[in-house]
Amino acid sequence: MDERALINEALKAMDKAYVPYSHFKVGAALLHESGDIIHGCNIENASYGATNCGERTAMFRALAEGRQVRTFKAMAVVGDTEGPIAPCGICRQVMIELCGPDMPVILGNTAGVYITTTVKELLPGAFDSSSLT
Repeated sequence: MDERALINEALKAMDKAYVPYSHFKVGAALLHESGDIIHGCNIENASYGATNCGERTAMFRALAEGRQVRTFKAMAVVGDTEGPIAPCGICRQVMIELCGPDMPVILGNTAGVYITTTVKELLPGAFDSSSLT
């Protein structure tokens, strides 16, 4: 799957967001090695702390559906931002563990501007399971 197609899937996921407070929708599309695409969107809560980002929704959904850690080929994330959207720090930390450092991450916006990076470029010097030994 090419980058543009994965961005389009993230735009579809963005439409599913539940954002009654911020009205800021985020969509994510996670490409599994099988070719399956798992959508994720941000889901807000009045307590704010219980809010979940689109990126984590996609990753958690994938694992809950039985896919294994680090079997993902790429992720696209989009939002209505001036430039390509940037994942929050918590999402970057979860990506390191569940997706691996070398997975491509395509960051885009609703205007069609996007860049491609990797998880390790998003979170250099990451704390991971090797840090626990």
